[in-house]
Parts: sequence; C-alpha cells; structure tokens
Amino acid sequence: MDREAVGTADLGRLRVEISQHGHSAVFTPTGELDHHTAQLLARPLTEAVDAGTTRLVIDCSGLEFCDSTGLNVLLGARLRAEAEGGEVHLAAMRPTVARVFEITGAEAVFTVHDTLDEALQE
Repeated sequence: MDREAVGTADLGRLRVEISQHGHSAVFTPTGELDHHTAQLLARPLTEAVDAGTTRLVIDCSGLEFCDSTGLNVLLGARLRAEAEGGEVHLAAMRPTVARVFEITGAEAVFTVHDTLDEALQE
C-alpha cells in the first residue's frame, strides 16, 4: 500500500495519525474519542476539507471508545465533506464503537467498511 505519513497528534488518551493514500486522507484515531479529546480529530478533519481533500477515511480499528461528542465530530466532517462534493468512509469499527453508531442510527449516513483496505479500494 502506498501510504505517505502526513502527521500525528497526541493528547494522552487519543492519538491521531494522518496519512495520504492516493486521493484519500486517512485518519487513524487510537484511544478514546470523547468530549476531552474530540478537537484532536476535529481540527485535522476540518483542515483536510478546507485544503480541498474531499475523500476522508477514518480507520477506526484503534478507536476504543466514542461518545456523542466524537460522533458529532464525525458527522460534522461528513457534512463539510459532502458540501464540497466529497465523502467520509469509516473502516474497521470495533463492536463497542459500532454499537454507538447502531443505537443512534448514524451508521445509515456513513459508508462503513469492514477493513481499511476495503475503504481504500473505492
């Protein structure tokens, strides 16, 4: 896979790695996405769309927890990307995180993939 590392950010309970794969910006949050850590993911998502990247892939394989604030960050990124003709793909959600999307109905508004490789193939 031809991934180019772009950057990382860390706030103790959440680490976000950012890489480029073709036309997709790949965000890999690891840890807990909640009220205290949400801006660590929100900021680079916003910056990516502002810079013209409209295909965002969130690799959720390392995401252990996501509360309503984290969910709102992802929904906001989706709205921004779609307003620019883009999209947000979610990949490799753990069962506890997937359950939040299922309970809230948010899974219906995202393209969800079982693996990161599947998300990058489109």
